[in-house]
Amino acid sequence: MDTNLTHLEHADTHRALEIAPRIWWVGHVLPDDVFQCHVYLLEQGDQSVLFDPGSRLTFAGTLRKIEEVIPFTHIRYFVCHHQDPDIAAAMPLIDELTDRPDAVLVTHWRTRALLKHYGLKMPFWLVEEHDWRLPLQDRELEFIFTPYAHFPGAIATFDPSTGVVFSSDLFGGFTERPTLVAKDESHFEALRPFHEHYMPSRDILDFALSQVERHPVKVIAPQHGSIIPERLVPFMIDKLRHLDCGIYLFARENTDIRRLSRLNETLREITQTMLLYRDFRDIAERLFEVVARNLPVERIDYYARLDDGAILTLAHETRYSGFTVEPPEAVSGILGKTRAQWLAHHRDDPAMADHTLYDDTFCAQPGERSGLVVTLPLFSPQGEIMQAAALIHLGSEARIGPEETDVVEQIMMPLQVALEREVIYRSIEGERQKAYQRSIRDSLTGLFTRLYMLDVMERHCGIHDRNDSAPIAALMVDVDHFKRINDTHGHAAGDEVLKQVAQVLRDSVRETDIPVRFGGEEFILFLVGASAFGARDYAERIRSAIERRAFKIDSDQQIAVTVSVGAAMRRQFEPLDELIRRADGALYRAKQNGRNRVEL
Repeated sequence: MDTNLTHLEHADTHRALEIAPRIWWVGHVLPDDVFQCHVYLLEQGDQSVLFDPGSRLTFAGTLRKIEEVIPFTHIRYFVCHHQDPDIAAAMPLIDELTDRPDAVLVTHWRTRALLKHYGLKMPFWLVEEHDWRLPLQDRELEFIFTPYAHFPGAIATFDPSTGVVFSSDLFGGFTERPTLVAKDESHFEALRPFHEHYMPSRDILDFALSQVERHPVKVIAPQHGSIIPERLVPFMIDKLRHLDCGIYLFARENTDIRRLSRLNETLREITQTMLLYRDFRDIAERLFEVVARNLPVERIDYYARLDDGAILTLAHETRYSGFTVEPPEAVSGILGKTRAQWLAHHRDDPAMADHTLYDDTFCAQPGERSGLVVTLPLFSPQGEIMQAAALIHLGSEARIGPEETDVVEQIMMPLQVALEREVIYRSIEGERQKAYQRSIRDSLTGLFTRLYMLDVMERHCGIHDRNDSAPIAALMVDVDHFKRINDTHGHAAGDEVLKQVAQVLRDSVRETDIPVRFGGEEFILFLVGASAFGARDYAERIRSAIERRAFKIDSDQQIAVTVSVGAAMRRQFEPLDELIRRADGALYRAKQNGRNRVEL
């Protein structure tokens, strides 16, 4: 099998094309469309599989190519990796053409929730109900869960027999000139804008890539863009890992983000530096080199005013890590001023007598010891407010003539853009972190959610499977007679009890352990590593701490609360749900044996 797909370099896309043994590209190229959609056929006799059937615009061409390989009636499985019309709009046509009673639409339950609105007579075959596998004549397909890339129920499909992954939106791209197979590393520039717009965040993209990387991928067959041959697979994965995504999600109602995008384009036109580097540290160091060619620069420090009024300091001596500390008086006194105020300050204030203005754009003053300090005020286009400043510290031989003035003025726009971008990146990262914490934390108790539990415990279970000295214990904790608390004191009191029980759990465990609100008045605590060896003792300490605690449910009323705990030690290679089931069984015994006790 030629996994570098050299046999497809000059292939005729008007015909069905075999990209791997019994795997065919049966898509249809739409002229003048940068959003080409691919359809793939897995030939398996009368159990054949069609991946992402396509839109109504392309289905006629796809159907003709399918018939070049097999009769259309031989297709039993129609895989929709997500529900968007570019891959699913052909399903009503297929539904009308398909008479065989065993034909099914293969997808994830979350995708079914939307696809069902097509009103198809074809039944659904849900991957999560079939152990994420589909046995066929000569191979078994594996389905890969890639949530939120770009859809909550997004999946991909891996064929272990050929190493082909049908990646859906992952690795998709915009192609000005449709090319069936990616030719070289430059194809990443087609992937870049696709993923920046489409994927919600770098964390989500990284998780999806990790899911794909768990399989020995040789060929990536995406829904959009170009097929990626084996020699380019590691490169594309690595480049995508370093890509910022989700920025346009925040831009929908944030004109600053759209402005940032326009400024980035200007940035690339102004200087190659801004094209090559993204991190502010890289930009600052590169601009330092640019300035140093023309001026005896010793260091450049940067200051930017954040939305909350704090001043972000990016100093040469801290390698531009960024701290919100008190800036020099020369900076704190000018940030927030308009251009007119800044100019008037220099002309009218006697304290500014030693400042020299250059083209009313920047100023220079003698340094504390020798040399000069050049102050570059960086004004926002809206309102001409000074939002940032750069201080260029020059050595004793400093002289600022016309050529040096040109150099300083030329770097002002890149600096302004770089600082604005850094502030926006930090704001976005802060919002991402807040959104991520909201997504993994229960809003009432602050404990982890079940969704986060499934994600993180999958990794811990994998470690335990490889190393029996990395044990895991599950403690299922249930508040005794919780309904009685709600009925007697009200639901607000019940919520307060749950919050205080959660606090006891947080106070009782190590940072590496995972406390989860499992549902209602039930909690589950996973002890990981060394703490798991003392599962019974941990459980007893939690039970005892809650029994001793006076639960204050309002300003003048306290009640006694107890919990029952069921504990279970994980066996190597035991599924997570089985571990939880055994812990729940132990909890049931604790309830049956009188409550306020621990059962292992």
